[in-house]
Order: sequence, then C-alpha cells, then structure tokens
Amino acid sequence: MISIILGIIFIAFTVFAVLPCFPLNWGADVIAFLKGCAPVFAAFIGLICLFIGAADIKDKKEAKKEESTKIEE
Repeated sequence: MISIILGIIFIAFTVFAVLPCFPLNWGADVIAFLKGCAPVFAAFIGLICLFIGAADIKDKKEAKKEESTKIEE
C-alpha cells in the first residue's frame, strides 16, 4: 500500500516538475537528459544483447555435444 502511495506521489511530482504551466518548468532539462542518455542506454542494451547471444550459442553447442555423447552410449 505504501508503494502505491509513493508511486502516485512521485508521478504527481514528475508531472508538476515537467509541465510548463507549473513553476519548476523542468521539461527542457528532462528532454536534454533523455537525449544525452539515449545513446549510452542503447549501447548498454546492445552489450547485454551480445552477452546473451554469446551465452545462447555456447549453451546450444554444449547441448549438442551432450546429446551426441548420449547417442554414442
């Protein structure tokens, strides 16, 4: 219940901080931050995808090798 209340409070603060009709008017700063972090975030996600893909290939090779040893026995 506390997490729901805190979530509503944080969302309300975000709306208050970003919209231009409210005093903080941080909308341009938020957009600049998102533009700046998007390439870094994309590179991070790409790196994670490479690691997952390499692990998947490794697991498939090990499964194939294990299956061939079971057939021989």
